[in-house]
Amino acid sequence: MTYLQAIILAIVEGITEYLPVSSTGHMVITSSLMGIGKSEFTKLFEVVIQMGAILSVVVLYWRRFLQNFNFYLKLAVAFLPAAVFGLLFYKHIKALLENPTTIAIVLLLGGVVLLFVDQWFAKNEQLPQQEEPDFLTAFKIGCFQVLSMLLPGLSRSAATIIGGLTQGLNREKAAEFAFFLAVPTMAAASAKSGLEYYKDVKKGILPALTQHDMVILAIGNLVAFVVAMIAIKTFIGFLNQNGFKMFGYYRIIIGLLILGLQFAGVQLFL
Repeated sequence: MTYLQAIILAIVEGITEYLPVSSTGHMVITSSLMGIGKSEFTKLFEVVIQMGAILSVVVLYWRRFLQNFNFYLKLAVAFLPAAVFGLLFYKHIKALLENPTTIAIVLLLGGVVLLFVDQWFAKNEQLPQQEEPDFLTAFKIGCFQVLSMLLPGLSRSAATIIGGLTQGLNREKAAEFAFFLAVPTMAAASAKSGLEYYKDVKKGILPALTQHDMVILAIGNLVAFVVAMIAIKTFIGFLNQNGFKMFGYYRIIIGLLILGLQFAGVQLFL
């Protein structure tokens, strides 16, 4: 992977990770078109640079992360369903993530759902809102996050935001809790991916990371951090003014694009 390829992938990750458009789908297209989608290091890179995106949430919402211990307990409760499911079905999930057709179809169907989400939950915008959900609500939102593991292309962000809306949160509060829940979820995914890569290196299956690889990872995390900060701030403002419909149309276009590329004979790998 070159420095330019790393920067491009990191920009894509930073923009799409917190939007309800599926960062997975975008990574399929981007890495494959650059000819690096089959590389094991690319797969590691795409997961590890999420740490940069995680840091952007912590920096932007640092006051919320320092306010009280209950905040962390609620995140732990919300993270629990994904943690249990991930440990039990890691290999199954990994296999699903390598199927571009599945990702494209889920992108399309998820896009259709987003066209109607604002209409379905319009009353939420008028309801009184707490600073953060209670424990039961947090757990239910966490169960929605599991859907994004079952259906690659659904988007972790989309699943958790819709989960928050079903629990009476308005668009802004649902999106913010989705950002917070991403921190333990993505940190665990990055750690798991790094550990699996390290095990394969010890077994001689994969080569050890070189100094060039480490620099690439550092650059990727830095770019993802900066871009994700901009994306989060822009997303909240756009969401409050325009809702989810434009994201629905966008998902449908990306899903059709993936299917079109496959039909044209372009090999897509994740």
